Amino acid sequence: MQDQIFKAYDIRGIYPSEISEVDVPQIAQAYLVLLSEKLSKPIKDLKIAVGRDARLSSPLLLEKAIETFLQFGVTVDDYGPMSSNDYYFVVGNYKYDGGLMATASHNPPEYGGFKMAFANNQHPDSIDFLAGRELYAKLKTLSFPLEAPAKAGTRTSKDYIQEHLQHIFNFVELEKITAKNIVVDSGNGMTAVMIPEIFKKLPGKMTNIFDELDGTFPNRPPNPLTPGAPDKLIAKVREEKADLGVIYDIDGDRMFLVDEKGNFIRGDMILLLLAKAMLAKNPGAGVAYNLICSHAVPELITKWGGRPLRSEVGYMNLSRHMREEGGVMSGEVSAHFAFRDNFYADSGYIALLLVLQTLSEDGRPLSELIKEYSLYHRADEYNLKVADVASELDKIRNKYHDNIRDEIDGITAEFGDWWFNVRASNTEPLLRITVEAKTKAMLDDKQKELVELVQNQ
Repeated sequence: MQDQIFKAYDIRGIYPSEISEVDVPQIAQAYLVLLSEKLSKPIKDLKIAVGRDARLSSPLLLEKAIETFLQFGVTVDDYGPMSSNDYYFVVGNYKYDGGLMATASHNPPEYGGFKMAFANNQHPDSIDFLAGRELYAKLKTLSFPLEAPAKAGTRTSKDYIQEHLQHIFNFVELEKITAKNIVVDSGNGMTAVMIPEIFKKLPGKMTNIFDELDGTFPNRPPNPLTPGAPDKLIAKVREEKADLGVIYDIDGDRMFLVDEKGNFIRGDMILLLLAKAMLAKNPGAGVAYNLICSHAVPELITKWGGRPLRSEVGYMNLSRHMREEGGVMSGEVSAHFAFRDNFYADSGYIALLLVLQTLSEDGRPLSELIKEYSLYHRADEYNLKVADVASELDKIRNKYHDNIRDEIDGITAEFGDWWFNVRASNTEPLLRITVEAKTKAMLDDKQKELVELVQNQ
């Protein structure tokens, strides 16, 4: 088994060369051991929800995991094809001990994998996420095959759609959502199942492009941030003269927007749309954001009467920080949006409904709202390959030491009219550079300064 498939948040690898059915029994057994230890419950008494995305490998990998669970006496409820939004809802709402979903998130079609969740005994209104690396550490301590009980587990097919719909609509006042012309790009992924059900309850017109499940993802890359991925959505928004476009990644938990002019909207600007709606219902509440979001995020959250809660990057970190600091929601540049009343988990569906309510109540086009939030100039995250990450960070630390704000996730330095964050990639020998400034000229100058500092050997 190749250790590189065990990631910071989940398990992902190329199928079948890096991950295949041969690997699944050990992965599933290690998951059961961890779940049993975390919940202080015998493996044979565990109840687990399972589901899968549209990838061609997912049914094969999931079936092998179910087979292993049943061998160890586990009660398995199988929800079949589902998005990550649905998966989080199912695990949290029905109080499962754990959940396993066959998915490789937004990786290319040839990838397969799993994401894993478990109940939180200290916070029963929350679910927690199991890191792939934690599972691998446990796996290396075990001697396989583990001893299985004499009695096999049971498997039941389940449905979630109607109860999930009721849950997500609890986040908005439906009567306040006015008719809109909306184009949705499901990318042949799992949101194609729920999006039509959502729009049956909404006024206006919805066009869903690439709405048939197809694990080869023939129409665009699975990741909306891949260059060119939103192009067909942008063209359709302009053709339809739509009010906005919505694009999901393949497992559905990340949601990006395109405005009525065809401009792609960054995740931290979408966070502000959501935060405004959530703070209207929860005055004074905390909103967690990651430290590479625009400074407009904490400034506007404060202006609207909320408490900005700054966190390190990563949706698991944000979810934990939101819970620890009493936040009502969290969001980040990568467009993961999680909600306290959604078991502290992501939901691209709740995010969509809140955007629609915000636009309806404000009355202005999306482009005008985003313009109001765009207080600073900002470049896309710049990724630089380096031979030695630590020495490059030392170089940056030495040059800017008087202005370093903190090092909770890489180095963040603050200046009067610009700031930057430089952090190491979790998976590659890369430095990720984020720069924001009050003027475009300063942005360009300071990004060039940082890049040249790193590249200068």
